Amino acid sequence: MNEKASVPASHAASTRHYGMVALIFLTFFVISLLTNIIGPLVPDIIKSFELSLTLVALLPFAFFIAYGFMSIPAGMLLERYREKPVMIGAFALAFAGALLFSTLPGYPTAIISLFLIGSGMAALQVAINPLLRVAGGEEHYAFNSVLAQLVFGGASFLSPFIYTYFVRNLGQPGGEGKPLIGLMAKLVPPSLPWVAVYWVFAVLVVLMIVVLAAVRFPIVVRKEEERAGAWATHKALFKNRSVILYFLGIFAYVGTEQGAANWISQFLLAYHKYDPQTVGAGKVSLFWGLMTVGGILGLVLLKFLDSRKVLLGFTAAALVFLTLALFGPGPLALVMFPLMGFAASVMWPVIFSLALNSLESHHGSFSGILCTGIIGGALIPLVIGRLGDLFGLRQGMLVLYLTLGYILSIGLWARPLIANETIAMKKKKEAA
Repeated sequence: MNEKASVPASHAASTRHYGMVALIFLTFFVISLLTNIIGPLVPDIIKSFELSLTLVALLPFAFFIAYGFMSIPAGMLLERYREKPVMIGAFALAFAGALLFSTLPGYPTAIISLFLIGSGMAALQVAINPLLRVAGGEEHYAFNSVLAQLVFGGASFLSPFIYTYFVRNLGQPGGEGKPLIGLMAKLVPPSLPWVAVYWVFAVLVVLMIVVLAAVRFPIVVRKEEERAGAWATHKALFKNRSVILYFLGIFAYVGTEQGAANWISQFLLAYHKYDPQTVGAGKVSLFWGLMTVGGILGLVLLKFLDSRKVLLGFTAAALVFLTLALFGPGPLALVMFPLMGFAASVMWPVIFSLALNSLESHHGSFSGILCTGIIGGALIPLVIGRLGDLFGLRQGMLVLYLTLGYILSIGLWARPLIANETIAMKKKKEAA
């Protein structure tokens, strides 16, 4: 059985990997579009449904809490049913969520919709990473992973512009002559033009299902350490202090990322009176765009510096940018909030790599636990919203000092078994 499985995997990597890698990148693109549109929508959602900051924060909570429910079970489903059925099922969940909200826009349906979409995105994240290793070849996995993150950031940069396009054209004179506007005018309530975004997502997800159904997948043969283990393995890992500490690191990072991105537009409106549909959405877009730029710089720095030093430097910069954004004048906030995306760019890959390099085995199960830490994106924006209702949004966003402080501490206490290879280390090895 193993002999038969290994041949197709090798053959697929050598003959079909370009198309499959492109499909995986496209999947990352769609995941990003659906994930990071919430932030630009927050001011409109508050206005449309007359919500408090706490209630609107339940929307990203519903989306990201799904990662806590789905990440480990998705790994187990992957072992039993393989990548293609799991990915199609994941997109089907996302389609159900997008269609539900598109046809029945309202706050309760938004909660259910975002949980369904989040569940689908969690399953996709678990499925496509091992598939990328096989499709692109193990020797190119690190490079392809970075490219995938750049694609992810690019889609996050574009998604607010989709929102802006619809809210600035639906119901406006001459708007119906533009692409999609006439159709959306028949589907979307006049008072909720931003709902058009979810009709686009529903169609996009259907197209992804059709593409996935037509494509032949390579057989992914996982190494033993890449397999998602049984519950007993996960229980044993949770008794490991390093596992808990790095789980909290991922929790803190995603909480920081979403806690900033989801509240940028509302903060700029509340304190500086900037239009959320244009200026606010644009700054959220720039937040994700600069995250992509920062990732490229981070790649270069990791060739020269220990990853812990890079993490310390970028996190310290994030703390400075956050302070200036929260307490500076409006024009300064317009610059500093997007720069937080730049500073956050290296945090996920560095924390994740430090975590995996700190354990000798069970990397597949550990990865599932780390991905469960994405629930930080559910809880931190909710805490910010609740504190914002009680004391003001600026005071609520002070929570980000705690999450960034924890990330900063990782750079001090992390002791990986394997350090990232720098150019100096490589030359030293070659000389020896």
